[in-house]
Amino acid sequence: MMMARAPRALGFALLVALPLLSGCSMADPGPIAGTPPPLAATKPAPTGTPRPYHPRPSETGAVAATPIPATPNPPLAVPPVPADATTAATAGVIAGPDVASLGVSPERASAALAAFRISCPSVQRRADSSGLTQNADWTESCAAAENWADGDAVAFFTRYFGTVQVGGGTAFVTGYYEPEIAGSRTRQAGYDIPVYRRPADLIDADLGQFSDDLKGRKIRGRVDGSNFVRYYDRTAIESGVLDGRGLEIAYAADAAEFFFLQIQGSGRLRLPDGQIMRIGYDTQNGRGYVGIGKLLLDRGELKPGQASMQGILDYLRADPVRGAAVMNENPSWVFFRELTGPGPLGALGVPVTGRVSVAADPKYVPLGVPIFLSLDRAEPNGLWIAQDTGGAIKGANRFDSFWGAGDDARAIAGGMAGRGSALLLLPRASIARLFPAP
Repeated sequence: MMMARAPRALGFALLVALPLLSGCSMADPGPIAGTPPPLAATKPAPTGTPRPYHPRPSETGAVAATPIPATPNPPLAVPPVPADATTAATAGVIAGPDVASLGVSPERASAALAAFRISCPSVQRRADSSGLTQNADWTESCAAAENWADGDAVAFFTRYFGTVQVGGGTAFVTGYYEPEIAGSRTRQAGYDIPVYRRPADLIDADLGQFSDDLKGRKIRGRVDGSNFVRYYDRTAIESGVLDGRGLEIAYAADAAEFFFLQIQGSGRLRLPDGQIMRIGYDTQNGRGYVGIGKLLLDRGELKPGQASMQGILDYLRADPVRGAAVMNENPSWVFFRELTGPGPLGALGVPVTGRVSVAADPKYVPLGVPIFLSLDRAEPNGLWIAQDTGGAIKGANRFDSFWGAGDDARAIAGGMAGRGSALLLLPRASIARLFPAP
């Protein structure tokens, strides 16, 4: 989903395919575990909105990149995956082919090695909830990566890693990017969409402190008198419930562009003087994410193939009043903080890299692990590094690919939806423990 996981990562195809969204650790726009489910997709079309949306004439939806077709490798044959699997260990893991046989390109391997190298300090101290690796498993490869020549990266991955397939191995990959939209640090003509920091009255509650049966479940809300209630939804926030509290860190120029930046969880504001202000995910209001692309498809207001980010932007701008009402059907709202260091940051706390980093579900994929994708789209095929998470990136072989910033990244991520197979590259020590020699 992005970035400072918070985490993000989130692919635009999720606007259509899933009830929650991501990516990616850029951010986690999805609800906290234990919150009520999102609104039903069959909700009737809205007729009004508290604040009409005024699109900037200079902002355009552009177009999604035309997919480059490819023939994916089939997943390895496996026994049926248990329906109650919740981790890689319970979903089943089988040994895959040698890394040398995958045909990893030197360019992709070099970029992946650079990303792996900066992940090493985090992966060596991070608890792995997938059950596949232990901290000590990374010692040998991380030590070697420190001084390994990037130009010989294929040999590095071949020597220090083996491949495995988790569960059925059938992969689904979406895309996310770091958007850049028009904004201002102060409210002025043409810049009136508030970008809020986290409010002091937004509280995270760990339900496991109250009952063992609720361990691992959390909710967000606020105190109203003597009651703990749900936090304000998008409609209330758009209607001004937070105005006058000094929470604004900036103002966006275009409500629809800012809506999509919230989905990404991180981005850049292009200020009137040309300078850039980077903002990253701080928290979310605890409301379930509703993908408006799916709503519009279900109502017949968009046709199949139109529900990319670019297509949805065109729809929102065609009728600003209707567009604002549709955006308010997603009750989720993301709060931001200004980023001043390197970034964008992923769930590992290190910068994510365009065309190299992916978001994954840490219950099935150890963060920091290399991943080999073979899909029906050529652009994402090759080696990636799992450095992020996302609210909608759940399950084995579900990934959200990060494409960086700029027009090309926006075009590719906006329509990314690739299917095929995935292999994880695990350290040799992990392979030896998972598949002991007879």
